[in-house]
Amino acid sequence: MSILSDLRLLTPKQRNAVLASYLGWTLDAFDFFILVFVLKDVAAEFSTDVQSASYAIALTLMMRPVGALIFGLAADRYGRRPVLMLNILFYSTMELLSGFAPTLTALIVLRALFGIAMGGEWGVGASLAMETIPPKLRGPVSGLLQTGYPTGNLIASLVFFIFFPLVGWRGMFVIGAAPALLVLYIRWGVEESPVYIAHKMRRGGAGLLAHAKEILGISKTNILLFLYAIALMAAFNAFSHGTQDLYPTFLREQHGFDVHAVSLIVIIGNIGAIIGGLTSGTLSERFGRRRMIAIAALLALPVIPLWAYSTSTFYLALGGFLIQICVQGAWGIVPAHLNELSPDELRGTFPGFAYQLGNLIVSLAAPLQAGIAKSHGGDYSLALASVAGGVAIVLAALAWFGVEKKGVAFGADASR
Repeated sequence: MSILSDLRLLTPKQRNAVLASYLGWTLDAFDFFILVFVLKDVAAEFSTDVQSASYAIALTLMMRPVGALIFGLAADRYGRRPVLMLNILFYSTMELLSGFAPTLTALIVLRALFGIAMGGEWGVGASLAMETIPPKLRGPVSGLLQTGYPTGNLIASLVFFIFFPLVGWRGMFVIGAAPALLVLYIRWGVEESPVYIAHKMRRGGAGLLAHAKEILGISKTNILLFLYAIALMAAFNAFSHGTQDLYPTFLREQHGFDVHAVSLIVIIGNIGAIIGGLTSGTLSERFGRRRMIAIAALLALPVIPLWAYSTSTFYLALGGFLIQICVQGAWGIVPAHLNELSPDELRGTFPGFAYQLGNLIVSLAAPLQAGIAKSHGGDYSLALASVAGGVAIVLAALAWFGVEKKGVAFGADASR
């Protein structure tokens, strides 16, 4: 069954929820990747090196758990839909202000605030979609939702290709404020999660203190599961950021490619990522979440030499295409897997907070890789390959020996 035929089984209300969640993550990722493409130019403007400027990326990643906790708890208390709208407005505003940063310090502060917003979006959007659709469609929809990340990267690469020569790095951030318009679609076309509504009715008029005690009790009961989810997501985030964040810099610095060549290679890689996410997400419905994650991660190993050590544009593009099939193939299962592991009462918080705490653990991946390259005479190939290979093995092991709850019923309605 193809993803298109799967989506035809959704009702209009379910499709709207899925589309809103997908677009929210796509445009959030688009705003994040703009900085990845212009990192060299930001460093030049503020008279520093790439490693120093890359701390703007690191701070974004480090602040994402704060946003996941704040927006996740708000979504569990006040609903997925209104919190998602607030979240999108927040990250769009921070993106716009980034284009007017007068110093590198100001830019880093703004990217840290952007990180709070980015950290909140994924968990809230994923819970809205996963709680709205039938259980048998979680795998395909999970793959679709997670392809929002490479799609955002793809859009950023296209915008970089077309507009960067015209507007410069500051203009790129101004363009990145456009996602604010998505709020209008969510306001008029998307309904609240039925699982959240049912839980709100069961909770009744309980106040904030009672709600906090409930969350604390549920959190204590699930502490081992939460720690496992954090470790799993640390490996996932190292896998994605370790293969993506410095790749444009690697192409520009080590190979001397121009803007158009870099954009083309990244675009091809993101096409592979979209294919991988959709395929693995759908296959996980048949073969299980853990098994498909492990398979996708291990398939990356033989691709690493082609991806990191090729010298021609063709083979670098081919390597980028193949490795992103594997990376996002593993990632395509994450929205379904984390939401299935989550307790009902914490689904707005648990997936996103675990995801972003894992991100925090590996938030220095870009400066670390830049430092490895710098200490080896600018050898980005070594930095990229060593991180990607080690992380792929760790991720496969964590997934294979982990927890599986494919198809678990959400909320009181086990028939959905």
